[in-house]
Amino acid sequence: MLIEVTDQLSIDDSAIHLDYVQASGPGGQNVNKVASAVQLRFDALTPDLPEDVRLRLMKLAARRINEQGVLIIQASRYRTQEKNRQDAIDRLVSLLQRAAQKPKVRRKTRPTLESQKRRLEAKRQRSQIKRSRSQPPPE
Repeated sequence: MLIEVTDQLSIDDSAIHLDYVQASGPGGQNVNKVASAVQLRFDALTPDLPEDVRLRLMKLAARRINEQGVLIIQASRYRTQEKNRQDAIDRLVSLLQRAAQKPKVRRKTRPTLESQKRRLEAKRQRSQIKRSRSQPPPE
């Protein structure tokens, strides 16, 4: 089954490996019996991803990718395993969507001559104010 990320990008759910672990934190006796937290593992080095998307993903999720290039997402926000599973997949999809967006090209601009003049005039006025605060030289 394919997971739709964008119109041009989708990933196979076989590329995702889910592990169910016990969640930490409060929850009473239930927390010790049920493995409700989800650890999602996604191989970021998979050939299914375009090279530019892979590079942006590596930069975006640098702290969550291990030495083997596996992205690990821990989801334990909800009390049920199914909700945590869906949360982990949703977080992976949103991360891939952000990585799939091409960054806006920055064009160099220069300040206008008028804005340069205004800036220099404001600096002169500020300098004059500060100069007037100083004590007059001794005679």
